[in-house]
Amino acid sequence: MTTPKRAEIDPAVLESVEDPSALAWASDWSAQTESAAASVPGHDALEARIRAALDADDRIPYVNRRGERLFNFWRDAEHPRGLWRCCDEASYLADAPDWRVLVDVDALAAAEDESWVWKGAQVLRPDCDRALVRLSRGGADAVVLREFDLTAGAFVTDSPFEVPAAKTSVSWVDRDRLLIGTDLGEDSLTESGYPLQTRLWRRGAPLADAPVVAVGERRDVAAGAWADTAREPRRLLFSRALDFYRSSEWTAPLSALDAFEAEGTEIPWRPIQVPEDCETVIRGRWLFVWPRTDFAGVPAGGLGRCALEDFLAGSREFTPVYTPDAHASLQSVVSTKNHLVLTELRDVVTRILVTPLEPNAADAAGEGAEAAPLTELEIPGLVTASVIAASEWDGDELWINTSSFTRPATLYRVADAGDPRLEEVRRAPERFDATGVEPRQHWARSADGTEIPYFVVGRFGGAADTAPQPAPTLVGGYGGFEVSLVPGYSAVRGMAWLERGFTWVQPNLRGGGEFGPDWHTQATKLNRRRVFEDHRAVLEDLVARGYATPDKLAVRGGSNGGLLTSGALTQYPQDLGAAVIQVPLTDMLRYHTLSAGASWMAEYGDPEIPEEREVIASYSPLHNVAAHSERAYPPALVTTSTRDDRVHPAHARLFARVLAEAGQPVDYFENTEGGHAGAADNRQVARVEALIYCWLYTALGL
Repeated sequence: MTTPKRAEIDPAVLESVEDPSALAWASDWSAQTESAAASVPGHDALEARIRAALDADDRIPYVNRRGERLFNFWRDAEHPRGLWRCCDEASYLADAPDWRVLVDVDALAAAEDESWVWKGAQVLRPDCDRALVRLSRGGADAVVLREFDLTAGAFVTDSPFEVPAAKTSVSWVDRDRLLIGTDLGEDSLTESGYPLQTRLWRRGAPLADAPVVAVGERRDVAAGAWADTAREPRRLLFSRALDFYRSSEWTAPLSALDAFEAEGTEIPWRPIQVPEDCETVIRGRWLFVWPRTDFAGVPAGGLGRCALEDFLAGSREFTPVYTPDAHASLQSVVSTKNHLVLTELRDVVTRILVTPLEPNAADAAGEGAEAAPLTELEIPGLVTASVIAASEWDGDELWINTSSFTRPATLYRVADAGDPRLEEVRRAPERFDATGVEPRQHWARSADGTEIPYFVVGRFGGAADTAPQPAPTLVGGYGGFEVSLVPGYSAVRGMAWLERGFTWVQPNLRGGGEFGPDWHTQATKLNRRRVFEDHRAVLEDLVARGYATPDKLAVRGGSNGGLLTSGALTQYPQDLGAAVIQVPLTDMLRYHTLSAGASWMAEYGDPEIPEEREVIASYSPLHNVAAHSERAYPPALVTTSTRDDRVHPAHARLFARVLAEAGQPVDYFENTEGGHAGAADNRQVARVEALIYCWLYTALGL
């Protein structure tokens, strides 16, 4: 808890991530916080139970198909950093997968004396015999890139593709060529620290000498080119991310790379002239547009189709594929070889819809094609469903995952996306006693009259319209970057909170994507304060309906959600009894100068613009902390990771220090690993979650 000593450090020291004084300050306070949590009765048992659930062998091993093999990344007690492995389809579907281990991350980390964290792999198509493996030190966003031979089961040693730690973007062209953007010095990066240039890198040649295929501008968030080789005609695509929601796109024939490499001929880039806030999806001969504002007859949040060559020649005749309404929004678009698969959210309940990629295959020119009807997959029960794997290369197979607040995950396979039947493949066991636990959905009225939906989950008893008895209540929330929060199963939350008779609340604040682009933009930049107004409205509605009392009501959020909860602490502390603030943004007047912050100005605004700075300053948590003598805050727990290279740990460090200086009750915990996720493996997840929940028990007097 707070002591005056915590504030006796130069703030500038805390901004230097690896400064010995800053690390000592963080380590000492973290040890005290963890020791206090560990003294809570039941802490060790809870941590062990969380760890056992995370490591359990009966979890679902989710897979991605690459050719004939199914690939999976797996962590358990014996392999905390994980195994990358593969098996054949027949053994997997028979529930007896014959796993072949490709990369043992724990063994690799031990052999190389590095804290490796797995960040994925990109497999070469169509041969599927090579991969580019991505490894991070301690969970940072920056990754080391290494080439792996899937046939030999070993890293390539003969002229391999290898790249040191950086925020690298990469795409296979063929076995001996990559399109790559990485850190080759200041001129190669945007102001946000992401790749600016894309180079064509041939095996065996120095990366620094690889010719530049495409380049953006320094003020872009990122710029990159990649090869689309799944269908004919094969294409090059280039995108400049102007900010988080606007981009410019170009295309060219993939064959242009040969002349570029051999003769230095310029790539004949052709602009895809859509509004900057319109997302494009190219599949074979088709261009799909997904605009944020109305475009060419396609409504905001809708999806339209046009033959790409017709569009490049000037046509703006789009056939509607999906049209939203006031209650529904399009959440994702993926594709198989012959189908588009759409995920829709309707009043925060999911549906999965399928339509043929070729709506009228007999029309070779693509003229006069009519939209095919959308077929809904027959998802059983009231669950949240998501497409977790699909491939344009490997036929029309889909892998669907479902869960709810009280029902654990079930994995389904759809053999043919054109057929709505699902085959159940795996069902996860229940990890907590959900007897009597039920979800309800309510709507709270925000300050401007907008109705804000939220789910409340707990043991209420009686009919849905009967007033519940107040119970300790934990409220999540995010409210930003078009992230939609949907019902889902959490074993950790269930065993640590719901099972004890406590209540969980998941609000769908503006700034998210639950109701389409307008739901998001209503709470960006100059209107950012609406997120806090929505959040406060939910807290007050919970109390008004009898679910909670302010002294037993806690809020928890991470990243942008950490901005939300630190803002709640400083703006309406009387409405809550505790705040958990994880990997947060708090210094909003300088966020754009720290780590990747410059890439978020389309969300929060630019502190260098007076009008926007005024709004930002009004809610910036670091700059709005009151002295305890003026306004008492409830207890706060602030957490971060030393290895977080997305949201700078100075946000958390400085906020904890200022709270301590103001005499407000605050605890602090900084994990030395984990990156923006806050934890690097299951052991660390169990450690951090047990700490947070035991801290909550104490803070709320439970």
